Amino acid sequence: MSKKEEILRAATYLFATKGFKESSMAEVAALTATAGSNIFYHFKTKEDIFLAVLKTIRDDMLTQTENLLGGQQFTGGMSMIEHLVASYLGMAKSNPHWFMLLHRSYPHELAAVNPSCRESLAAIYEGFIELFERAIRAGQEDGSVTQGSARKKAMVVFAMVDGVVRFDTHHLYEAGALYDELMASCRRMLKPGA
Repeated sequence: MSKKEEILRAATYLFATKGFKESSMAEVAALTATAGSNIFYHFKTKEDIFLAVLKTIRDDMLTQTENLLGGQQFTGGMSMIEHLVASYLGMAKSNPHWFMLLHRSYPHELAAVNPSCRESLAAIYEGFIELFERAIRAGQEDGSVTQGSARKKAMVVFAMVDGVVRFDTHHLYEAGALYDELMASCRRMLKPGA
Protein backbone atom coordinates (compact mmCIF):
# COMPACT_ATOMS: atom_id res chain seq x y z
CA MET A 1 0.00 0.00 0.00
CA SER A 2 1.34 3.41 -0.93
CA LYS A 3 1.78 6.20 1.60
CA LYS A 4 -1.06 8.10 -0.07
CA GLU A 5 -3.37 5.09 0.37
CA GLU A 6 -2.30 4.81 4.03
CA ILE A 7 -3.14 8.48 4.54
CA LEU A 8 -6.56 8.03 2.95
CA ARG A 9 -7.30 4.93 5.03
CA ALA A 10 -6.34 6.70 8.27
CA ALA A 11 -8.29 9.81 7.30
CA THR A 12 -11.36 7.68 6.46
CA TYR A 13 -11.21 6.12 9.91
CA LEU A 14 -10.82 9.48 11.67
CA PHE A 15 -13.46 11.33 9.63
CA ALA A 16 -15.90 8.44 10.17
CA THR A 17 -15.34 7.98 13.89
CA LYS A 18 -14.59 11.54 15.03
CA GLY A 19 -15.99 13.72 12.26
CA PHE A 20 -14.23 16.04 9.84
CA LYS A 21 -13.99 19.09 12.08
CA GLU A 22 -12.81 17.10 15.09
CA SER A 23 -10.06 15.25 13.18
CA SER A 24 -6.63 16.76 12.81
CA MET A 25 -3.85 16.20 10.34
CA ALA A 26 -1.57 15.51 13.29
CA GLU A 27 -3.77 12.49 14.10
CA VAL A 28 -3.59 11.30 10.49
CA ALA A 29 0.20 11.70 10.62
CA ALA A 30 0.39 9.74 13.89
CA LEU A 31 -1.76 6.89 12.54
CA THR A 32 0.40 6.58 9.43
CA ALA A 33 3.78 7.33 11.02
CA THR A 34 4.12 10.11 8.47
CA ALA A 35 5.50 13.60 8.85
CA GLY A 36 2.88 16.30 8.44
CA SER A 37 4.82 17.70 5.51
CA ASN A 38 4.44 14.36 3.72
CA ILE A 39 0.67 14.52 4.12
CA PHE A 40 0.62 17.98 2.63
CA TYR A 41 2.85 16.76 -0.19
CA HIS A 42 -0.06 14.57 -1.28
CA PHE A 43 -2.93 16.86 -0.27
CA LYS A 44 -2.98 20.65 0.03
CA THR A 45 -5.68 20.92 2.70
CA LYS A 46 -7.72 18.79 5.06
CA GLU A 47 -10.71 19.38 2.79
CA ASP A 48 -8.70 17.97 -0.14
CA ILE A 49 -8.06 14.84 1.92
CA PHE A 50 -11.77 14.60 2.73
CA LEU A 51 -12.69 14.92 -0.96
CA ALA A 52 -10.14 12.24 -1.88
CA VAL A 53 -11.57 9.96 0.83
CA LEU A 54 -15.08 10.53 -0.48
CA LYS A 55 -13.97 9.84 -4.06
CA THR A 56 -12.25 6.62 -2.95
CA ILE A 57 -15.39 5.50 -1.12
CA ARG A 58 -17.45 6.40 -4.19
CA ASP A 59 -15.19 4.42 -6.53
CA ASP A 60 -15.06 1.39 -4.22
CA MET A 61 -18.83 1.42 -3.61
CA LEU A 62 -19.62 1.77 -7.30
CA THR A 63 -17.27 -1.08 -8.16
CA GLN A 64 -18.96 -3.29 -5.57
CA THR A 65 -22.36 -2.06 -6.76
CA GLU A 66 -21.58 -3.03 -10.35
CA ASN A 67 -20.71 -6.51 -9.10
CA LEU A 68 -23.93 -6.90 -7.09
CA LEU A 69 -25.96 -8.14 -10.01
CA GLY A 70 -23.17 -9.49 -12.18
CA GLY A 71 -23.48 -13.18 -12.96
CA GLN A 72 -26.51 -13.63 -10.70
CA GLN A 73 -29.58 -15.52 -11.88
CA PHE A 74 -32.86 -14.21 -10.50
CA THR A 75 -36.34 -15.67 -10.64
CA GLY A 76 -37.76 -12.20 -11.18
CA GLY A 77 -37.57 -8.54 -10.26
CA MET A 78 -38.59 -9.15 -6.65
CA SER A 79 -35.73 -11.62 -6.18
CA MET A 80 -33.35 -8.96 -7.58
CA ILE A 81 -34.69 -6.49 -5.01
CA GLU A 82 -34.18 -9.02 -2.20
CA HIS A 83 -30.60 -9.59 -3.37
CA LEU A 84 -29.91 -5.84 -3.52
CA VAL A 85 -31.28 -5.29 -0.01
CA ALA A 86 -29.17 -8.13 1.40
CA SER A 87 -26.10 -6.92 -0.52
CA TYR A 88 -26.46 -3.34 0.71
CA LEU A 89 -26.78 -4.53 4.30
CA GLY A 90 -23.73 -6.75 3.79
CA MET A 91 -21.72 -3.89 2.29
CA ALA A 92 -22.58 -1.71 5.28
CA LYS A 93 -21.49 -4.47 7.66
CA SER A 94 -18.18 -5.11 5.90
CA ASN A 95 -17.34 -1.41 5.39
CA PRO A 96 -18.73 0.36 8.47
CA HIS A 97 -16.46 3.40 8.18
CA TRP A 98 -17.83 4.23 4.73
CA PHE A 99 -21.33 4.39 6.08
CA MET A 100 -20.34 6.15 9.30
CA LEU A 101 -18.75 8.87 7.18
CA LEU A 102 -21.66 9.09 4.72
CA HIS A 103 -24.20 9.30 7.54
CA ARG A 104 -22.47 12.26 9.18
CA SER A 105 -23.75 15.76 8.42
CA TYR A 106 -20.45 17.18 7.14
CA PRO A 107 -20.46 15.51 3.68
CA HIS A 108 -23.93 16.90 3.02
CA GLU A 109 -23.02 20.35 4.32
CA LEU A 110 -19.93 20.41 2.10
CA ALA A 111 -21.94 19.14 -0.89
CA ALA A 112 -24.10 22.27 -0.66
CA VAL A 113 -21.08 24.44 -1.51
CA ASN A 114 -18.58 22.09 -3.18
CA PRO A 115 -19.45 20.62 -6.62
CA SER A 116 -16.85 17.84 -6.31
CA CYS A 117 -18.35 16.66 -3.02
CA ARG A 118 -21.88 16.92 -4.44
CA GLU A 119 -20.80 14.87 -7.48
CA SER A 120 -19.34 12.09 -5.32
CA LEU A 121 -22.39 11.88 -3.04
CA ALA A 122 -24.76 11.96 -6.01
CA ALA A 123 -22.81 9.17 -7.74
CA ILE A 124 -23.00 6.98 -4.64
CA TYR A 125 -26.72 7.42 -4.06
CA GLU A 126 -27.64 7.44 -7.76
CA GLY A 127 -25.76 4.19 -8.28
CA PHE A 128 -27.86 2.40 -5.69
CA ILE A 129 -31.13 4.00 -6.73
CA GLU A 130 -30.47 3.03 -10.36
CA LEU A 131 -29.89 -0.60 -9.32
CA PHE A 132 -33.15 -0.68 -7.38
CA GLU A 133 -34.91 1.02 -10.29
CA ARG A 134 -33.57 -1.61 -12.69
CA ALA A 135 -34.83 -4.39 -10.40
CA ILE A 136 -38.24 -2.72 -10.06
CA ARG A 137 -38.54 -2.34 -13.84
CA ALA A 138 -37.67 -6.03 -14.23
CA GLY A 139 -40.36 -6.81 -11.66
CA GLN A 140 -42.88 -4.67 -13.50
CA GLU A 141 -42.09 -6.59 -16.68
CA ASP A 142 -42.49 -10.00 -15.03
CA GLY A 143 -45.53 -8.95 -12.98
CA SER A 144 -43.90 -9.31 -9.54
CA VAL A 145 -43.95 -5.53 -8.93
CA THR A 146 -46.80 -3.05 -9.29
CA GLN A 147 -46.83 -0.58 -12.14
CA GLY A 148 -46.07 3.10 -11.56
CA SER A 149 -42.96 5.20 -11.39
CA ALA A 150 -40.05 2.78 -10.98
CA ARG A 151 -37.83 5.73 -10.08
CA LYS A 152 -40.03 6.85 -7.18
CA LYS A 153 -40.43 3.30 -5.91
CA ALA A 154 -36.65 2.82 -6.09
CA MET A 155 -36.05 5.99 -4.09
CA VAL A 156 -38.49 4.90 -1.36
CA VAL A 157 -37.02 1.39 -1.17
CA PHE A 158 -33.47 2.74 -1.03
CA ALA A 159 -34.47 5.27 1.66
CA MET A 160 -35.91 2.42 3.77
CA VAL A 161 -32.82 0.25 3.35
CA ASP A 162 -30.39 3.09 4.04
CA GLY A 163 -32.49 4.13 7.03
CA VAL A 164 -32.10 0.67 8.53
CA VAL A 165 -28.35 0.87 7.91
CA ARG A 166 -28.30 4.19 9.79
CA PHE A 167 -29.66 2.37 12.88
CA ASP A 168 -26.65 0.08 12.67
CA THR A 169 -24.22 2.93 11.93
CA HIS A 170 -25.30 4.71 15.10
CA HIS A 171 -25.32 1.45 17.12
CA LEU A 172 -29.05 1.67 17.75
CA TYR A 173 -30.07 -1.66 16.25
CA GLU A 174 -28.49 -4.49 14.26
CA ALA A 175 -29.51 -3.89 10.62
CA GLY A 176 -29.37 -7.57 9.69
CA ALA A 177 -31.89 -8.37 12.41
CA LEU A 178 -34.41 -6.20 10.54
CA TYR A 179 -33.95 -7.89 7.16
CA ASP A 180 -37.19 -9.92 7.31
CA GLU A 181 -39.27 -6.92 8.38
CA LEU A 182 -37.57 -4.74 5.76
CA MET A 183 -38.32 -7.25 3.00
CA ALA A 184 -41.91 -7.66 4.20
CA SER A 185 -42.36 -3.89 3.93
CA CYS A 186 -40.82 -3.86 0.45
CA ARG A 187 -43.12 -6.67 -0.68
CA ARG A 188 -46.21 -4.94 0.74
CA MET A 189 -45.29 -1.76 -1.07
CA LEU A 190 -44.24 -3.35 -4.36
CA LYS A 191 -46.30 -6.50 -4.91
CA PRO A 192 -49.41 -6.30 -7.03
CA GLY A 193 -52.60 -6.65 -5.02
CA ALA A 194 -50.78 -6.18 -1.71
